Amino acid sequence: MLNHVTHAAVGVLQRDDGWVLLAERPLGKPWAGWWEFPGGKIEQNETPAQALMRELKEELGIRITEVNPWLIRTFQYPEKTVQLHFFIVTQWQGEPQACEGQLLRWQNPAKLDVSPMLPANLPIMTALALPNIYAITNMAEVGETIFFAQLELALKNGLQMLQVREKQLSASALKLFAKKVIALSQAYSVKILLNGNVDLAQELACDGVHLSAQQLMTLHKKTNGLMVSASCHNLQELEHAQMLQLDFVVLSPVLPTLSHVGAEVLGWQKFHQLVVNYPLPVYALGGMSADHLAAAWQQGARGVAMQRGAWV
Repeated sequence: MLNHVTHAAVGVLQRDDGWVLLAERPLGKPWAGWWEFPGGKIEQNETPAQALMRELKEELGIRITEVNPWLIRTFQYPEKTVQLHFFIVTQWQGEPQACEGQLLRWQNPAKLDVSPMLPANLPIMTALALPNIYAITNMAEVGETIFFAQLELALKNGLQMLQVREKQLSASALKLFAKKVIALSQAYSVKILLNGNVDLAQELACDGVHLSAQQLMTLHKKTNGLMVSASCHNLQELEHAQMLQLDFVVLSPVLPTLSHVGAEVLGWQKFHQLVVNYPLPVYALGGMSADHLAAAWQQGARGVAMQRGAWV
């Protein structure tokens, strides 16, 4: 472990509806009255996972039964530097209780009604407001009729974020296709990002725009009024996206994919090396399916982005 750094294990208890548990720091502790995810200091000769198990039992009276290591983030407070080992906890035994006199609240990450949040936790809450799955349209491969049937089913099953990407279409055809996607999605809480075309995204009142790596590297300022994400393949592109403070990035290709047959892949080890301590939410792309979500979390991803896998 690093010298002069306090290491802590932090648990993001997440219900099936996506809401997470926050705790208010009680009187007598530093930053009393501020809200945070439960957890605590990693003791000597203790792994982060062991510390998490102990802390959540002491603070909440629960026993973790399903947990995935997620992000590692370093934050500089005025009084000390902390390195936080975040875990996503999806199953536990017992009902969380305020064992140390703290207030507890379940919160929607996108609509907090408690404040203030500890500064080190704010970027995590921003990442949690994004869904686990980032779907990409695949009409070119399956045809319009099948695609819209697949989209309607995905919407009914809870799809929350979608990138409209059909590079084979002319400008006019893309506009019509995007309008149809938007019309079908209106009854659902879905964020829609348009690939590569800021002007059309603004015209159609899309939630955002997704940039190619080439577009990213020529961008000098983030577009106001839109979510902006970008495709990245290396450290240079990730650093540029960070400098622009984009909303999230997609890092690829992680595994072999039919979209780029024979392309060199990152693999999970290289993916992890690139995103550890990276401040923006990252989606893993390339050969992904929903079955890869736990692996993606373990390597530091917010979730997985899928073109074919989203529609099966």
